[in-house]
Amino acid sequence: MDVGAFLGRIPPFDTLEPEELDRAARGVRIEFFPVGTTILLQGGEPARHLYVVRRGEVELLDDDHVVDLLGEGEMFGDLSLLSGLGPFTTVRAHEDTLCYLVDLETAQRTFGSPAGLAFSYAALRRRMLSVRREGAGPDPRLVRVGALVARPPLTCGAGTTVREAAAIMARERASSLIVERPDGFGIITDRDLRSRVLAAGRDAGTPVGEVMTAPATVVGDSTTAGDVILRMLEGGFHHMPVVDAAGRLLGVVTDTDLIGLERRSPFAVKSAVARAGTPEEVAAAGHRVPEMVGELVDANADPVDVGRSIALITDAMTVRLIELALDDLGPAPTAWAWIALGSQARGEQALRTDQDHALAFDPTADPEGQRWFGQLGERVTTGLEAAGIPRCRGNVMASNPAMRRSLPQWETAYRGWMRDPGSEGSWFSSIAYDIRQVAGTLEAEAPLRAVMLEARDRPMFVRHLSRRALDLRPPTGFFRDLVVEGRGEQAGKLEIKRGGIVIVGELARAWAVEVGAAATGTIARLDAAAAAGRIDEDTRSGLAESYRLLWEVRLAAHVRAHRAGEPPDDFVDPATLGALTRRELKEAFRIVASAQRTLSTELGVMRR
Repeated sequence: MDVGAFLGRIPPFDTLEPEELDRAARGVRIEFFPVGTTILLQGGEPARHLYVVRRGEVELLDDDHVVDLLGEGEMFGDLSLLSGLGPFTTVRAHEDTLCYLVDLETAQRTFGSPAGLAFSYAALRRRMLSVRREGAGPDPRLVRVGALVARPPLTCGAGTTVREAAAIMARERASSLIVERPDGFGIITDRDLRSRVLAAGRDAGTPVGEVMTAPATVVGDSTTAGDVILRMLEGGFHHMPVVDAAGRLLGVVTDTDLIGLERRSPFAVKSAVARAGTPEEVAAAGHRVPEMVGELVDANADPVDVGRSIALITDAMTVRLIELALDDLGPAPTAWAWIALGSQARGEQALRTDQDHALAFDPTADPEGQRWFGQLGERVTTGLEAAGIPRCRGNVMASNPAMRRSLPQWETAYRGWMRDPGSEGSWFSSIAYDIRQVAGTLEAEAPLRAVMLEARDRPMFVRHLSRRALDLRPPTGFFRDLVVEGRGEQAGKLEIKRGGIVIVGELARAWAVEVGAAATGTIARLDAAAAAGRIDEDTRSGLAESYRLLWEVRLAAHVRAHRAGEPPDDFVDPATLGALTRRELKEAFRIVASAQRTLSTELGVMRR
């Protein structure tokens, strides 16, 4: 296979146009490294080429500890070459190895594309996660959940009585039983026995098939512990059956198994929230969130997952505050729904965030009932504020009467905003179009989403959303190609949120509405837009990895501020960032600006 054909199979070279790929291949040097040869030295001279392994294997060493092996088609030296810094690891030939050496100019053209940035950033994250410092073990969130299964599964049939199931669980000192079903698995837990049998006054002879959870949500044994933690947090699960690649049951992993993996896990914080007996205790648990985020950032957890974890804790605090309010106020006068809006609904919250939420209720609520919902809204809003989440400056909160409406009134309001997105519809398009029901007996999310999907048939509204994505500009231009604030207390800094994160979110929302996608999260919306053919894969991958990088920089800045005893903000001093991060940021902002230019051309409008 010739050089060009070989490179054309490897990301990100596989995204190059044929003539560009041919030019890259013509500039390649071929070099042979006998086993044991040190090719790059950690902290030594910067790499002069990008190395692509053609045949053989090389090992990556961090302080003489082997952290990875790279084989045919994998590359190294890219981060050092592009940043001008010394290699991050030593690279040594593990066996006789043949490499293709790509020059700097070709590497810059290749990795400067959206797909190239996506590949580079993803590779950097993988390598950071693989490197283990002296005295530190691997990140526990990367442990495969199959390794955490401590015992073979305990199973029973759907006809097993509750008495028999309880006896098995007591004898085996287990907190759950898997119920075998023709179409999959069910699960019965000790919590189910308490809440669905004892509390419900059921007879001990009740078959477990009547009180089990079915179908049980299962995970594959290769799923990482971090992913399982998020799934449990989202679903409110405490047990998850684990299956192998063939679907065979291996056992069960519990939240207790996962809590022990980290000192300040999202589970630990959520558990403290659930145990809180007063609003003050909810607030105390909420004030543990910055330490939790610091742990996740230190462990190089995916920044999008960190944002989702914060939102899930906000959900948990909201639910617990509602439960405590109901204890005092008594039962609700009619069916209702508490709806998260904005960043909480998208699952994209940071340490600097505020409240955005609403209440929907059954239209039968009389004036007295509506006053009751007003008390509920104020109690929850006050409780979240005490937990460290400020009130919305725009008053988009359930404590505001305008944010408490019957479900039909909300449906009418949404249709009105879509018909005429004036000044009031402006906040709707950026906050209220992102919804997620957090609590309540009234099914409000599905009807509201159905109304929102009507937007794809309203071209003027879609155009309005698209124009909103052009309102802000990424900070490209001046200080080392990054625009910084010129005056005031933020002079010399760049705004990471409004300069990039918000823009990507607005672009993704507009595209999702245009293709009729129900996705709420920004990454999911980009995926939906690409799947529908609205954007190409290059744009999707470039914006997705740019978004992750921007979130990583933002969260790291928030954690630094918290540890310094300062309130977090979204301004970052470029001088505090490493050369590699500055380069990646510049590329990320350029990708965002390029997507805006394409959209403005499609709309036939001039960017301000």
